[in-house]
Amino acid sequence: MKIRDIKDILKAKIYTGEECYDKQIQGVFASDLMSDVLTTEFFEDKSILVSGLNNPQVIRTAEMLDIDAVLLVRGKVPTEETIAMAKDNEMVLMSTNYNMYNACGILYSKGIKGLSNEKNKVL
Repeated sequence: MKIRDIKDILKAKIYTGEECYDKQIQGVFASDLMSDVLTTEFFEDKSILVSGLNNPQVIRTAEMLDIDAVLLVRGKVPTEETIAMAKDNEMVLMSTNYNMYNACGILYSKGIKGLSNEKNKVL
């Protein structure tokens, strides 16, 4: 699914990365604990991180794992520092009013699968 489709489906606001609308996303991981995210192996260049953590650490973590997009849930508005960091890393940063459970459920129902702890294996 393309990032533009995720934006539309979740009625998300885009803060950075509009030029990446046509990137494909194959897997999703959701967590507020970045230590959990760091122990998961993501699809390279085809993942989105869903989180309620609203600080630059979420961008740093996504950068380390080559994650293409970060979706903040519960209507979180990123700080200017977080937005700047996402821009510097050419990363999509968006926010939705859905909570984490519903956002992930909607993505799953549209064909994006959750990622397991095994490399390149979806659930």
